[in-house]
Amino acid sequence: MEMPAEKSALVLGATGLVGSHLVDILLEDPRFNKVKAFVRNPIGFEHPKLEEHIVDFDHPKKWKDRLHGDVLFSCMGTTLKQAGSKEAQYKVDFSYQHNAAEAAAKNGVSQYILVSSAGANSRAKNFYRKMKGELDESVVGLDFYQIIILRPSVLTGPRPEKRFMESLAIVLLKIFTLLLPPLRPYRPIAGAAVARVMVKAALETDEPRIEIITRKRLYQP
Repeated sequence: MEMPAEKSALVLGATGLVGSHLVDILLEDPRFNKVKAFVRNPIGFEHPKLEEHIVDFDHPKKWKDRLHGDVLFSCMGTTLKQAGSKEAQYKVDFSYQHNAAEAAAKNGVSQYILVSSAGANSRAKNFYRKMKGELDESVVGLDFYQIIILRPSVLTGPRPEKRFMESLAIVLLKIFTLLLPPLRPYRPIAGAAVARVMVKAALETDEPRIEIITRKRLYQP
């Protein structure tokens, strides 16, 4: 399957830490001729290549037919505190993303690139890691030509909301991974760096593949 010279990108989570950087990169990259952002609220700016779709993620039937393009970038997520319950977090981190991926595959989108998490495992006892592992496994079974899953450690970068405990954890992780070399693969990574790897992965080969990009490769230039 020969990939198009220019790609149209679909983005879930376009206003988040990774997604906002991803949209900026895609808009500036001449290899992408259109960027469709699926969001709850307006992004807040306009661009000739940007196509904004304000949707209700609880009702995918109303907007799933708009998921046409070459590559779906999925980097949606929330925290337990923001969501208010495990059920609500599962809806955002699993259901919304799975529904969109399933619809995109049926619509003929050829590439799917997902931001998962370090330690994702459907058999994990930890709720978050189990949820991420379940999503990873569910999308691998969909009919995409390429599936790339990124599993970064803790993400760093400016956020609109304050996350005191997360900020503290990031500081401690930076200290421990600096002092203890075996822990360096777990060191925090900037959301912008993850976004750059997503774009690179979308462009690097025309061959069919299912690939998981782990922490070690995410730190490579």
